[in-house]
Amino acid sequence: MAKNITLAIDEDLLDKVRVLAAMKRTSVNEMVRSYLQRLVALEQEHDEITEELLKLSRESKADMGSWRPSREETYSGEPRFDRWR
Repeated sequence: MAKNITLAIDEDLLDKVRVLAAMKRTSVNEMVRSYLQRLVALEQEHDEITEELLKLSRESKADMGSWRPSREETYSGEPRFDRWR
């Protein structure tokens, strides 16, 4: 069931959005609804990807070894990953 909301928008912006909606043969209401649906979908996708990455990291059998850079290596200004080339 759709619910009505009140939205405060600057009058100049609303005029421009109405023109844009007319050009797209839709309504301001539909544009706002569509935008909010895309916003929620993107956030859900982000959450799913984050959860999958966390799951992979928890289940990983990879051994990163015990090597740690020294303080001198860390602050030397030299590229850090060239040692594996």
